[in-house]
Amino acid sequence: MAFASFLIPCFLIGTDMAFSCQNADDFVGASSPGDIIIGGLFAVHSEMLHPEEVPIKPVIQNCAGFEIQVFLQTLAMIHAIEMINNSTLLSGLTLGYEIYDTCAEVTKAMASALRFLSKFNSSEDAVEFKCNYSDYIPRIKAVIGASYSEESMAVSRLLALQLIPQVSPASSAEILSDKIRFPSFFRTIPSDFHQTRAMTHLICESGWNWIGVIATDDDNGRFALESFGVQAMANNVCIAFKEMLPAYLSDNTFHTKVDHAIEKIVKETRVNVIVVFMRQFHVLHLFKKAVERNVNKIWIASDNWSAAVKISTIPNIRQLGTIVGFGFKSGDISSFQEFLRNLHEKPTENNKFLREYIMLSSICAHLEYHDFQTCISNQSQDDLLENIENTYQIWRDDFLNANIEPGFIQSTILAVYAIAHAIKGQCKDRKCKDPFSFTPWELLEELKKVVITYDDKEVKFDSNGDMSTSYDVLLWKEIDGHMEITTMAEYDAEKGDFIFENEEKKKDFLNLKEVQSTCSQHCKPGQMKKVTESPHTCCYECVYCPENHYSNQTDMDYCYRCNNKTYWAPINSTTCYRKTIYFLAWTDWFAIFLLLLSAFGVVLVLSICVVFTKNLDTPVVKASGGLTVCYIILFSHFLIFISTIFFIDVPTEFKCKTRQTLFGISFTLCISCILIKSLKILLAFSFDPKLQNFLKCMYKPIPTVVTCTGIQVIICTFWLIFRTPFVNQNFSIPRAIILECNEGSIVAFGIMLGYIAALAFICFIFAFKGRKLPENYNEAKFITFGMLIYFIAWIVFIPVYATTFGKYLPAVEIIVVLISNYGILCCTFLPKCYIIIYKQETNTKSAFLKMVYTYSSKSAGSVAVSQVSLNSKSSSPQATISDSCKTEKNSVNGNCHFQVPGQPLIKGKVIPKNASRTMARKRLSSI
Repeated sequence: MAFASFLIPCFLIGTDMAFSCQNADDFVGASSPGDIIIGGLFAVHSEMLHPEEVPIKPVIQNCAGFEIQVFLQTLAMIHAIEMINNSTLLSGLTLGYEIYDTCAEVTKAMASALRFLSKFNSSEDAVEFKCNYSDYIPRIKAVIGASYSEESMAVSRLLALQLIPQVSPASSAEILSDKIRFPSFFRTIPSDFHQTRAMTHLICESGWNWIGVIATDDDNGRFALESFGVQAMANNVCIAFKEMLPAYLSDNTFHTKVDHAIEKIVKETRVNVIVVFMRQFHVLHLFKKAVERNVNKIWIASDNWSAAVKISTIPNIRQLGTIVGFGFKSGDISSFQEFLRNLHEKPTENNKFLREYIMLSSICAHLEYHDFQTCISNQSQDDLLENIENTYQIWRDDFLNANIEPGFIQSTILAVYAIAHAIKGQCKDRKCKDPFSFTPWELLEELKKVVITYDDKEVKFDSNGDMSTSYDVLLWKEIDGHMEITTMAEYDAEKGDFIFENEEKKKDFLNLKEVQSTCSQHCKPGQMKKVTESPHTCCYECVYCPENHYSNQTDMDYCYRCNNKTYWAPINSTTCYRKTIYFLAWTDWFAIFLLLLSAFGVVLVLSICVVFTKNLDTPVVKASGGLTVCYIILFSHFLIFISTIFFIDVPTEFKCKTRQTLFGISFTLCISCILIKSLKILLAFSFDPKLQNFLKCMYKPIPTVVTCTGIQVIICTFWLIFRTPFVNQNFSIPRAIILECNEGSIVAFGIMLGYIAALAFICFIFAFKGRKLPENYNEAKFITFGMLIYFIAWIVFIPVYATTFGKYLPAVEIIVVLISNYGILCCTFLPKCYIIIYKQETNTKSAFLKMVYTYSSKSAGSVAVSQVSLNSKSSSPQATISDSCKTEKNSVNGNCHFQVPGQPLIKGKVIPKNASRTMARKRLSSI
């Protein structure tokens, strides 16, 4: 469709065309009689002229700035009423209308509302004051309008006085859903709550979080901004700046504030998305300035101007960037388009808006389409009056079709049909040709129950008086050199989601994401936001997630902690990893080495057992306590070596309980047997009568072994019952889990080891006393060495065990067990094995007898008679008892008496010549 000869009229002032108000009827813009009159409030003009800055007289002024889109809404209302009158919907009833121009001014809208409230058939259009308006019949039954929320708020408060139904096709402020303040207000569009939620959803889906907002400084703009701010905050979208423009073009600060808003947009280089809640004529001025400054952004349009053709035809509009907006869901408006094509046949006597449109289109008919705004701005009032007198009327019906905004047209038609259906319900049981047959408040109750089938869909008002229709997501695209307003998607207000017809439109939606509008760069997975000193949460730094934390999405406010201690994550991680489980496994080289040592120990024990079994009757074996004692000691050594197996591989409850118990009891049994041997050796070679008596009392082999071992059994039993060892997961290493045995009670563990150490110490003392035994048979000396090895190993073990952690902690205990076990085993049995295998000549009874005889002779001579030292002041020679008692002549009954002159009598024992040999036999037999 060509637009070369079309124009968009903007304002007209003068005589009839100025609609000078001489009386109340001059105030009406369009009217038609009928049985039931419906009022209409539309801002056909964009401003009201103010000759003075501050009004002096209460005079309704003329208007300027003809709004073609709102004019089309008045035609849609007229078309809908004509369709209803020509149908059977109301069964013979006809609807009439009175449409008033609010000029986008609240005061003008309230003036119109006052006339609506006037009493029916009142000659003076008087509004009666009454306490009860239940029987009051006003001039109209219902109102369609107003165009803007600010006007609707004011008008609705007046209409609520008589509960006159008001149905707006364009006022979307969220506050109008409040039925307490606006009980008679309805609308055929969704609330701004859904629009701002849709905008926020679009912003979030596109990855934007740093945006600017421009709104008009009126109720509609402020409420829309407030609603959007709440939605934005809930979705982590930050508003970088807010600019409020004056609501009226007549405000002398308007252009200054527009320049300031453009300057703000230019300065905020990181803000590439601007949300605009303004009326069409505000946007027109804003965009003209933006084109001059070469501003290139993404503009999100509110439903007020998202489908405004006059804005889309601004020269060089493409330079502004991308415009995407939300418009009311449109339907089939083909009948309205046909109505427009036949509009030139309609009479204009009762439609001043139509007459004005015809005159304005005639004045600017010679201009190209894109020069329309220039035509408006260059015409003075005198030129317009002169042109009106000299210009023929020219009709351009295709121009009207080209400027249709389908969403507003459909919502206007729906508003008329909603009232018509309410009238139908009200009049089914009464004759409604009589205007007094029902009151507006009765119609209001019927309107709440209305269900309309329109465009094959059922629609109705919700409890808030809103009609929850969908939104069309509109994208302004340049096609063949012209800016076309296309439908990119549908937004389902109930589900809160976008619906695309095809992949191409979805691709258009995805292309929006290519533009970045963020205060900070997006934080990648593995990072989180760190809020800076900026008051906005969208301004942040991206920092890596700390250890054991992760983030798997972009722009996360915080990093998730790994679920439990069994998972870990490195710095800057996008996921958690299962920790590696460590323990001293069979396959570990160190474990293999220790097992080989244990296995070698077992072999050594078995070998010693074989050697001793084969040499059962030899003096060395007999001197070791006999085969039974040797077997018990060797068996305990065997168990100690076996216990090391329980320190390796995956710890289990059984292993944890068995390994310390088996080691403790086995080692105690070994030390107990060695203690008995030490006592026996000391008893056999002791020449001190008192010591011999004490050792004889102590030497109870079986009770001693059973008692000593039994005490350890009791300790271990209490340990297992009250504080039993258990399997523990050690998380001290960040990326690993150490499976280990927790001893349950360090005190019990210490008591067990301390008891073994006490027995070993006693054994060491007894063995130390017998360290000077016969040179070829000094078992006590080797026992002493074995105990020393034990003490050294366990003394070193304590600090090493306390400071070691990890999977090799059990290896530390295995090592100390092996060292102490090998030390005692080797010191106890290897010297004997050496004599048995390599010194067989000394492993005879005669050789042992000779050795013991020699030791006994030396021991008897040294301990039987003590050397006596005379007083150092005496000149008498020193003498010894042994020297005087070598013969029996100085003895009496085996006793020797010797007295040095001036000294006390010394008594001694006479030692027979064969005493050493007798003593040797006794020692050998006792051993």
